[in-house]
Amino acid sequence: MDPVSNPYSPGAGTPPPALAGRDEELRAFEIALKRMDIGRPDRSTLLTGLRGVGKTVLLSRFGEIARQQGWTHQHLEAIEDIDLAVQVAGLARRAMLDLSRGRRMAERTQRALGVLRSLQIRWSVPEWGAVMEVEPFAGVADSGKLEDDLADLFVELGEFAGEQSSGVLFTIDELQYLSREQLSALIVGLHQISQRQLPLMVVGAGLPSLPGLAGEAKSYAERLFRFTSIGSLSDAEAKIALADPALDQSVTWNPEAIELAIEQSKGYPYFLQEFGKQSWDTATGPDVIRLADVEAAIPIANDELDTGFFSARFDRVQPAAQEYLLSMASLGSGPYRSADVAGGMGKSTRQAAPLRDILIKRGLCYSPSRGVIDFTVPMFDRFVRRRLG
Repeated sequence: MDPVSNPYSPGAGTPPPALAGRDEELRAFEIALKRMDIGRPDRSTLLTGLRGVGKTVLLSRFGEIARQQGWTHQHLEAIEDIDLAVQVAGLARRAMLDLSRGRRMAERTQRALGVLRSLQIRWSVPEWGAVMEVEPFAGVADSGKLEDDLADLFVELGEFAGEQSSGVLFTIDELQYLSREQLSALIVGLHQISQRQLPLMVVGAGLPSLPGLAGEAKSYAERLFRFTSIGSLSDAEAKIALADPALDQSVTWNPEAIELAIEQSKGYPYFLQEFGKQSWDTATGPDVIRLADVEAAIPIANDELDTGFFSARFDRVQPAAQEYLLSMASLGSGPYRSADVAGGMGKSTRQAAPLRDILIKRGLCYSPSRGVIDFTVPMFDRFVRRRLG
């Protein structure tokens, strides 16, 4: 089969050719956006799930929907040790300038930028172009307390957007990297927005531990967010994700071939794209993907996942932490009792705790409940056994 016309696209946040199985999430977001557009309150959304399930793709799609509705959209990917004040100031600056585009720097625009200027000065945020040209607005976003200052900035931005008959959407990926203080400040800011029914929404995405982290940061977080768990696709949805892009190229999958690809990928969107891509490239065609093609593609797809998707995460941690991962994988499929993992290393739970904490901080593992740990990456246990077993 011609590799140039291969429709499958494995990649970090790369939109799949067919966004199958996410209609409910897209519809819920559209409804929330339209409600806020007419001044009715609605909750922001937190997408949670393992890596490779398509959370980043959904955030991107939400941004497209918001822009189509006349909102401005700004995106942030959180990292370890993020400076939230600096990053949110950057988002707010871009949003304010976008909302002001085509208009003169009227008094209202000057005030909004002045509030941002106050936060910049108080939190030592780098200077950005037009914001340097305005005076800080005293008494707003300059308290030095992140919760209060972020709330002030959100309210100002929400009011400004409303006066422009628009709205602001912030999407934040990898939200689990925020500290408890930062997550608390974000929640407080959204609480202020919700109380005033202003057109500003934050949609975040993170690992399955995110709801617990949000609840620990602020007990009322569950009333501010719609927590949406994103998982693997059903067999029917996975068939659409594989079959529809091929049909667009006048290519079909034999039933046995598509069933094997789904079984190997477990219905996870990223893996579906990888097995689809390798099956296409392996197929002799000219217009059908057969069982033998998928069988030949399996070792190639696994090797691609091993050297890219899996290794990129595994190689980030020290050998001692890799030993902890091997102890997890040797127990089969998770989740795992932390005591069992430590025992497999010949250590007590307390002795192994620092390694466990490193893996959680690096985003390779998460704790579904107290005393339990699991991988954040689907089928990672198989990879670790192949790599170290």
